[in-house]
Amino acid sequence: MRRKACVTVLAATLCLALSCLAADEEAKLLPDGPGKDLVGRICFDCHGAGNFRKARLSRDDWSDQVADMADRGAKGTEAELAAVVEYLTQYFGKDSKINVNTAPLVELKTVLGLTVKESQAVIDYREANGKFQAWQELQKVPGVEGTKLEAKKELIAF
Repeated sequence: MRRKACVTVLAATLCLALSCLAADEEAKLLPDGPGKDLVGRICFDCHGAGNFRKARLSRDDWSDQVADMADRGAKGTEAELAAVVEYLTQYFGKDSKINVNTAPLVELKTVLGLTVKESQAVIDYREANGKFQAWQELQKVPGVEGTKLEAKKELIAF
């Protein structure tokens, strides 16, 4: 019985450590800018970036989302929460661009209107060939419909 309890504690500790490593890696992929570290610290305690990377909300909507998270227990000062709202608005606001060199599958799919298969093809291509420099390079990705990318080229950043 004691051995089972030790194994359970060890497994829980390992899961927590792996989840912290995953959150750190996910935080590194966020766009650099003021508030990035706060988003990593405050938001990633409860959820990953997938919750906001696929959203493109207005400042008011981000403010409402952050206030809701604070009501649910997110820890931060008023100034820190305001900085989180600013960061989310700038990088995940209605008119914000998607960095195709760091965006995960869910963001590529949602923002650019790609299928899961097309989004994965973009990720596989950039991992094999390096960072994209221009939106036209995305048209070289096998299996991705070029007209979708051309229609969204104003949303694409590098």
